[in-house]
Amino acid sequence: MKLLALDVGDRRVGVAVSDPTGLIATPLDVIHRSSKKKDFARIARLVREHSAGLIVVGHPLNADGSAGPQAQRVERYAVALSEALRLEGLSLPVIMWDEYGSTQKAQALMIGAGRRVKDRRLRRDAAAAAVILQDYLDEQQSS
Repeated sequence: MKLLALDVGDRRVGVAVSDPTGLIATPLDVIHRSSKKKDFARIARLVREHSAGLIVVGHPLNADGSAGPQAQRVERYAVALSEALRLEGLSLPVIMWDEYGSTQKAQALMIGAGRRVKDRRLRRDAAAAAVILQDYLDEQQSS
């Protein structure tokens, strides 16, 4: 079963997908946000295209594990996404996963891979989603 991961920001949503075995996460897309309705329609299309069985949403908790304003916005987004997908006939779990440090880790990986600055900026959100998803997959493998 493939999984999708989302790195939800105020302006963009990074999307990553796993391989069918659930071992490897790959950056997939960056959705430039215009409205929740359009975001959710695009995500629903990706769920269908990739036959995803689970969505992992990056939860931007503070370093101490508390939920600040951004984490609360993302929580509301995830609940609304789950409802929108259900209304589209897509009944799949949408779970939250701590994303602390994912953007910095994604940036370091892209620099290590020799990506140009412009390319890093364009792909940063999808790369962060891939880091979130890989962290989730690794945790599932170890437990």
